Amino acid sequence: SMVKVYIKFYGCQANLDDGSIIKGILAKNNYEFTNNVKEADIAIIGTCVVKPTTANKIINQLKTVYSLNKKLIIAGCMPESETKLCKKLFPKASLINTYNITNILDSINKSVNYLGKRKELKLGLPKSIEKDAVTIQIGSGCNSNCSFCETKLAKGNIQSYPEELIIKEIKYYLDKGIKNFNISSTNNADYGKDINTNLVSLFKKIISMDYDFKVRIGMMNPSGIVIYIEKLIEIYKDKKIMKFLHIPVQSGSNKVLKEMNRNYKVEDFIKIVNKFRKNIKNITISTDVIVGYPTETEKDFNETVKLIKKIRPEVLNISKFGARPGTLAAKLKPLKSEIVKERSVKLTKVYKNI
Repeated sequence: SMVKVYIKFYGCQANLDDGSIIKGILAKNNYEFTNNVKEADIAIIGTCVVKPTTANKIINQLKTVYSLNKKLIIAGCMPESETKLCKKLFPKASLINTYNITNILDSINKSVNYLGKRKELKLGLPKSIEKDAVTIQIGSGCNSNCSFCETKLAKGNIQSYPEELIIKEIKYYLDKGIKNFNISSTNNADYGKDINTNLVSLFKKIISMDYDFKVRIGMMNPSGIVIYIEKLIEIYKDKKIMKFLHIPVQSGSNKVLKEMNRNYKVEDFIKIVNKFRKNIKNITISTDVIVGYPTETEKDFNETVKLIKKIRPEVLNISKFGARPGTLAAKLKPLKSEIVKERSVKLTKVYKNI
C-alpha cells in the first residue's frame, strides 16, 4: 500500500507556503495524504517560533506525534533556531530547516538532518494549491535585528529571489486561471537589498503584467518603507493591488523602539499611515503591537495607547511579550506577568472602542 503522510504547518504565510511546496513535491512522488496522524506512516510538522504560546502548543503536538512512533520530520523555523532542543526532545526525528525544503524526499528516505543557511529558490516548484489564492515567496530572511525576534535566528539576512523568476512564477499561475496572489517573505520591505533592486521595482513589474488579477502585499517593516512612501503609494493606486497595508509598529514609544532595535521612530510610522490614508481612499491599515516588553514603563505603554487612539488602525494584532530562546530580549528581566496581562487587556479595550 502507499505511504501515508500527515502534514501540518503553523505560522506565517511563508511557512504555510513551504508546507504547500513540500506537499506538492510528495504528491508528485506518489505519496498519499491523511488528516489523521494516527493512520500516517510519516508526520511532517512545520514549526513556528514567533510566540511562546504557539511554540509550546507545537512542542506538545510534536511530543504526541513522537510518542506514536511514526517517522517524524520537524520543519519550519524551530530546527534552525532551536536545534539543541529538537535533538534533545526528539532524537529520532529528522530536522529540515526553511532553506532545505527541496530536500524533503532525502529527509524521508535517509533520515538525515538538513540544517544551515544556503541558497534555495522557492519558485518553479510543485505546489499543492488548496485555495483560489496562491502565495508567491519573493525571498527569505530580513536585514533587521530586532531584539525580540527568533525568526531572524532561523532565517538570517534577506535572500531575494530574482525579479524575472518571480514574474515567471506569477505568469505560470495566471495561465492556470489563478486570480489572487499573496506576495510573501519574512519582511517584504527588504526585498532586493542583496540583488541591487527593491520592492518598488518588483511591484511595478508585477502590476504591468497584462492579466486581470489581484495582489495582496504581505508584511513590510516601517524601517524599509520610509524611503519609498511616495513610490509605494503610486503602486497601491493600481487596481491590481489590494488596499491592505500590514505595517507592524510594535510600540508607540521611541525609547522602546530603540531598545527593540527597530530602526525607525513613531513619527515615521505615523507619516507612512497618514500619507497612505490621504492618497488611498479605502486603505486598510493593519499593525502589530507587543505589550509588556521588559523595558516598557507605564509611560511607554501610555504612548502606545495614545498612538493607537490617534491612528485608529482597522486591524490591530496585540501580542503579550514572551521571551524567545537565543534573542537579546531574553536576557532582560521580564515584567510581572500580571502587568503584561493588564496592559494587553487595556489596549484591547482601546482598540475595540475605536
